[in-house]
This record gives sequence, structure tokens and C-alpha cells, in this order.
Amino acid sequence: MSAIRPFGITVGPLLYWWPRAQTMEFYAAVAEGAADTVVLGELVCSRRHEFKLDDWLALARDLRSAGKNVVLGTQALVMAEAETRSVRRIVEQDEFAVEAGDATALAALARSHGAGTPRPFVIGPHVNVYSRAALAELAPLGAMRWVPPLELALDAVRLINPPDARVAGPAGPIETEVFAFGRMPLAFSARCFTARHYRLKKDECEYRCRDDADGLRLDTAEGEPFLVLNGIQTQSAALHCLLGSRAALAAAGAQRVRLSPCSADFARVVQLFDDVLNHDAASGAALAELATLRLPGAPVDGFAHRRPGLEAVELSKEVVS
Repeated sequence: MSAIRPFGITVGPLLYWWPRAQTMEFYAAVAEGAADTVVLGELVCSRRHEFKLDDWLALARDLRSAGKNVVLGTQALVMAEAETRSVRRIVEQDEFAVEAGDATALAALARSHGAGTPRPFVIGPHVNVYSRAALAELAPLGAMRWVPPLELALDAVRLINPPDARVAGPAGPIETEVFAFGRMPLAFSARCFTARHYRLKKDECEYRCRDDADGLRLDTAEGEPFLVLNGIQTQSAALHCLLGSRAALAAAGAQRVRLSPCSADFARVVQLFDDVLNHDAASGAALAELATLRLPGAPVDGFAHRRPGLEAVELSKEVVS
């Protein structure tokens, strides 16, 4: 076995709006897979309401019964009082840990513990923590885990929360979880670009985002995949993938990786990451298999290595070797 410590594997929140049956089938597969932690909830658009909080809680209990740790996520962009109330309800439930999607959730978490013991929570990737000082500011609120913003290079992650001097909160040293697979979440907007694409108003969108299981891809004038529209979220067309970066992840102090769901072959993606990160499987062979899967985009890893996000730095080395 390698001297590198095992990595926890987190299945990130489902960022697309799938039919209920497809969603349940997906999480049934997750329950049987190698991931030890699952983030549930609607993080993109409050109009996607087929799953309400009670439904997410019921699913969370099922996953917990299957041996998974469950975290409930909150929206990354809160724009209305109804959405604020939804965030508060998630924070106020006491069965599962919460991942703060934005400052609204942070404020609700701060209020929830009052003068008592701070409640452990996860700092989501859309909370702007780009320095050690920022992480230390959130630590006293109860932060137990930090998901760095996607564009932070791995060596920058190490500088902010080094493995030998982690920022500590009431729950102990803060764990680092790195986004390691999936379309890059680039931006959120008050405007729904999927609705606009179909020349519809945001509040009369006809729920067209349900038509695209992995978002609506936009190509350049030359026909190259570029961006993906996912309601109010803009993503990359390529898939950020750190399957070839085990040593760099370990050096950065990452204790777990986050894999963002896609509509096909995701269970195999989870297994490949577990094989490489935790069971010494060769990353070159795993990447070769990854290329045969029905994934919605090409793998890249530039951001992790201080390069443009659409470059493949370690990935190309592993495939060549």
C-alpha cells in the first residue's frame, strides 16, 4: 500500500434538475458506492421544487441507513425572502450537518447557536475563502470542513490550510475537501440563462432546464464546447478532473475529494477515484478507462496547477506515461 493516507470521497450536490425517479435511482446507486459522504439539496434554483425539504430529509435518512454521512446544502445565490426562509429551515433542522452555500447560511448558522456551542458546518465552494485569515474568521462559527473555491490552485490551498498547521474551530482542525471531478461551477446570476435561451421569462421558464440532464452546452463559433447553461448557473463544458493528481492533493493537505454528479456512468467515476486515491490503482489506466465512459465533457485540470482551467496538466502526463 502507498504511504499516502486514504482520502474521503464526497458526492457533491446534484446541480441539475432530474425527474424524481431518475434522482432516486441515482442516489440508490450512490448508497451502494464507495463514497462515504453525500451532499443533498437544491443549490441552484428554488423553482426546482419537486423535492422539498421533507423529501431531502427522507432521502438523507435512507442514505444514513446505508452507512453514508449526509450533509444538507443551501442555495449558492439567495435572492428572495422565501429562499431565505428555506435556508433557515435547513439550518434549524438538527438531524444532519449543513453546508453553507452563501453568507445567508453563515448568518443563519451564527444565529442558531447563539451563546451555546457552535454547530459544526461545512464551508461550501461558493463562499469566498481565499486566505488563511478568511478561514480563521469563519472557524469560530463552527466550521469543520472547507471546500476551497474551484479556481484556487492546490499549492494555494496548502498555504491557506496546511496539513501541519490547520486552522482550528470548536470542532477541531478544519478539514480540507477539494473539488476533484465535474463541470466547473463558474458563476451564478439573478437571470436565468436557460430561460433566456428559449426566449422565456425567468418566472415563466416552463422548467426547460429539465430537458438537459447535464445542462445546455454552448459551443464557440468554431464548434468547440465552451460553456454550459444550467438555469441561473454557468458551468464549463469541460470536466475538472484530478484523478491524475493524487500526490498533489496529498501535498495540498486535502483529506477528501468532491465528485460532482453527472447523468451517466457516475458510479464508475466514483469507483475509479476510490481505486486510484485509496487502493493504489494506476492513474494512467484509470484515466484511459475514464475516456471510454459516457461523460458529458473532456477532462481538464488546469486550475489546480496554476494554469488556465481548460488545460490538462497532470492528466496529459498520466495518459502519456
